[in-house]
Amino acid sequence: MMSVLRWLTVILLGHLVYSGQILWRMKAHVHKIQQARIKHTSTAIPKTGTIHQPLNHFDQQDDRTFPQKFFVNDVYWQRSDGPVFLYIGGEGPLSKFSVLYGHHVLMAERHAALLVSLEHRFYGQSISPDGLETETLRHLSSQQALSDLAAFRHYISQRFGLSHANAWISFGGSYAGALSAWLRGKFPHLIYGAVASSAPVQAQLDFSSYNRVVASSLMNEAVGGSEKCVAEVKGVFAAVEAALLMGNETLVGKDFGCCETPLKVEDKTELLRSLADIFMGTVQYNEEGVAFSIAELCDIMANKSEQKEEAYDRLVKIVAMYRARENVPCLDVSHEKLVLELSNTKASSGYRQWFYQTCTEFGFYQTCEDTHCLFSRVSTLQSQTELCSRLFNIPQDSLPVRIDSTNQYYGGNRPQTQRVLYVNGNIDPWTELSVVWNDTMVDDDRVILIDGTAHCMDMNADKSMDKPALHQARKEIERRVAMWLKSAHMV
Repeated sequence: MMSVLRWLTVILLGHLVYSGQILWRMKAHVHKIQQARIKHTSTAIPKTGTIHQPLNHFDQQDDRTFPQKFFVNDVYWQRSDGPVFLYIGGEGPLSKFSVLYGHHVLMAERHAALLVSLEHRFYGQSISPDGLETETLRHLSSQQALSDLAAFRHYISQRFGLSHANAWISFGGSYAGALSAWLRGKFPHLIYGAVASSAPVQAQLDFSSYNRVVASSLMNEAVGGSEKCVAEVKGVFAAVEAALLMGNETLVGKDFGCCETPLKVEDKTELLRSLADIFMGTVQYNEEGVAFSIAELCDIMANKSEQKEEAYDRLVKIVAMYRARENVPCLDVSHEKLVLELSNTKASSGYRQWFYQTCTEFGFYQTCEDTHCLFSRVSTLQSQTELCSRLFNIPQDSLPVRIDSTNQYYGGNRPQTQRVLYVNGNIDPWTELSVVWNDTMVDDDRVILIDGTAHCMDMNADKSMDKPALHQARKEIERRVAMWLKSAHMV
């Protein structure tokens, strides 16, 4: 049996780990839940189409193209000088509901706006004919995506006979929120104003602060957290790691419903990462339809029921509940299968494409190497970035320069842009990489920080059970957009 010291040494030296298998699945589940709700409330049928975009906007000698999907909803558009609301697709498939549902759609109805949305290149159905080979992925970047959006704006303007009288406002959430802000920054003559929800505009290689916010949110009593919850979570991860170190892989694998016994070092690490993802995803998508809310998760971990259970048993219970609620037959902790999935050049999940972008532009690696992290220390920066070289032949030592280049090009979290509204929830870990303070030298009214709110929640339509702070935030977004449109007509 491998000694404790040797096992830790092997992990810390960087066995390949990908952060976020379950987190990625939880994000997809949130989208499915939202679409299921919308299907019962919307009967409109938007127009759909395809625009053939240059594979490389920056090489006029390259005449290759790829098909890019878009949607149009012109139901509310009642006058030729009406505004255009552009919903920007992010790291996944674009749905027709992007122009049928959401806070931006309600505002479009109020302002008689034309609604359009564009799928991000190389995601969903907007895939290059050459597939997702590494050579083709060289043309997957945020800069190319912004050029796609600029070309799409020109296409829509021609198709609908638009002019300078039609003010364009862009909307996006998460990575697409950053694109919304960057589109306004790089093409201010095309986009009059931008709403950037939960937008990580600051690229960061080692995103250790993600898990610091997770810990803080799990301790936040206003959303159902507690100090005891945090203490129990930290203790139980130490217990699971100890059980694996002591050679109890078969029992641990059975307890947590693993698809296979985690005998290899890499598979043990995948299990620990998957367990952490349940907590990370709960915080990021609190009250958005994932398996747990922070309050429920912490009630179980803090043992508020009358049952006398050890923390380990409570975690086993949580994982069983997660699997049942998310319809997951077993936890797949095979690292080899993960690498195969990320190597699949035909897959449509978005896994491979997004990981490529983290390697080339953003980082965003959610590590657990400091004392604030509640989970296992096996989630190191080295362990995650090794996949960049293994999958895409991108040297690990080139990543810091790539991340710095992104921040220099866009301005990081101190952008010099006007008429960009940054909206964040204060329990969302991605807030750490967004703009959360006003700058009187640039725009002294550009930030909305929503108390007790998670990732991109402001983008949903108002619901009666939403927190008062969220209702108020949406009203402020509406006020700001109305103000932009009024000033646009005065130009």
